[in-house]
Amino acid sequence: MYKIVILSPAASDIKDAAHWYESKKEGLGKRFVRFVRKKVTTIAGDPNLYAIRYSDVRTAIIDVFPFMIHFKMEEEAKMIIIIAVLHTSQNPDNWSKREQ
Repeated sequence: MYKIVILSPAASDIKDAAHWYESKKEGLGKRFVRFVRKKVTTIAGDPNLYAIRYSDVRTAIIDVFPFMIHFKMEEEAKMIIIIAVLHTSQNPDNWSKREQ
């Protein structure tokens, strides 16, 4: 199992999306967060399930919701760094500003 590190911008992505969903229907924001957590747990279990899409960044689609988790693997440290959680309609180049 890999250790998970969620960068501050990615945490903001999750929070913003959850608030948006919650504003549309009570409980939907909490459901979104549950699905994000479930996918993060799956990633931590075996990050190699997910293809490299940009440079060394892998992506995982969140079930039910049209969002992708963008993450990097640090194999030696057994660590996953979550860079962004973006709606699939957003430009994936947005994560590149978050690498540092």
